[in-house]
Amino acid sequence: MTETAFPGGGSPDPNSYPGTDSERIEQAARAAFAAGRPLRIPARRPDAVSPRSFWLIDAAILLPGNATLILDNCTIRLSDRCRDNFIRSANCGPGIDPVPPLDNIRILGVGSAVLEGAVHPRSTGDSAKTLGERTFGTDAGKPGESQTGDWRNIGILLANVHRFSIANLTIRDSHAWAVSLEYCTEGDIRRLAFDSSGCREIDGERRIVLNQDGLDLRRGCRNITIDTINGTTGDDLIALTAIGGAPRPCGILGRTEVCSPRMGGLDEDVNGIVIRNVVGHSAGGHHIVRFLNTGGIRMRNILLDGVVDTSPDGFRDHAAVRIGDSNPAWGGVTPLGETAAFQIVNIQSRAKAAILIAGSLADSIIANVLNGNPGTEPVVCTSGPGNTANLEIRSALTLPEC
Repeated sequence: MTETAFPGGGSPDPNSYPGTDSERIEQAARAAFAAGRPLRIPARRPDAVSPRSFWLIDAAILLPGNATLILDNCTIRLSDRCRDNFIRSANCGPGIDPVPPLDNIRILGVGSAVLEGAVHPRSTGDSAKTLGERTFGTDAGKPGESQTGDWRNIGILLANVHRFSIANLTIRDSHAWAVSLEYCTEGDIRRLAFDSSGCREIDGERRIVLNQDGLDLRRGCRNITIDTINGTTGDDLIALTAIGGAPRPCGILGRTEVCSPRMGGLDEDVNGIVIRNVVGHSAGGHHIVRFLNTGGIRMRNILLDGVVDTSPDGFRDHAAVRIGDSNPAWGGVTPLGETAAFQIVNIQSRAKAAILIAGSLADSIIANVLNGNPGTEPVVCTSGPGNTANLEIRSALTLPEC
């Protein structure tokens, strides 16, 4: 492709390159980023190779630092050959250790920008799930292939990225978490829609697909704004889960996270997160928003403002908002003060619990809760006495059955 194919402020069009869809996108990406321009992916033009108007990719789209990816009224689907992410920061991947920092990555949808899972996924679920036993995957039983899910099942994966944006995307039938961030800072995530249910009809049979969270923030995520998240997921719609562990190499297959705990001495705490305007529910009966920190990692200075539970009649999620956990496998209840300085306001719930405190919570405010489950109080603490301190609860109202 020549420079004249993207004159002025334009960018190369993957439709203009030869090869498979992944090869076309990769060639356009190299040209765009080398020229300091965004990679714009429009709808696929039907051609002699295929009448498809959607892209069918075999490998992740890799984004270096100072890169902008624009999905312009297009649909990108993972192929049945693909065991990889839709999009990944280029600093991480199989065998990349350590994960070096990147700066300034933008992923922006224009109009209808859709990412779809494969028709026959090779692997689904996280690293605790065995393919073919607990979650679907055509790689089940195949020699030489990992028999559990891992970080390759995540839709969009960014690791150790400073300054980033993700906006205006719809993600359908993700193979595990739709979007996951590890050690990412100074970011902005807006207008994401999710469409997953925890199962798929594949070749006429209902198949289980586990760990279909929407948006996950993991260890070391700080100073991030999340605004306008909606839809349905098989697992938690939004989860902030900073779970401690022993150091290990990065980029290991068979792990849910691509980065190591305690990676290069980076700060693991989750701090300074703003979440607004969440409308949706978990079709798997989990949580709309979940907060979990363990192993000495702190989670502080969190604002959650505005959750509307859209669960259908006769169905209740476990909780609209859940804080902490007493599970000994994760170290039990977090010491008082490590989960603190939360403001949780304007919550409208139909779940079994509107606000569930299953761990510890200190120095926080919960306000303006409409609880649509008359069988329980608006705020429920199951972790026992002594695990909350300086907690103010006001304007929490239980409604008649709804």
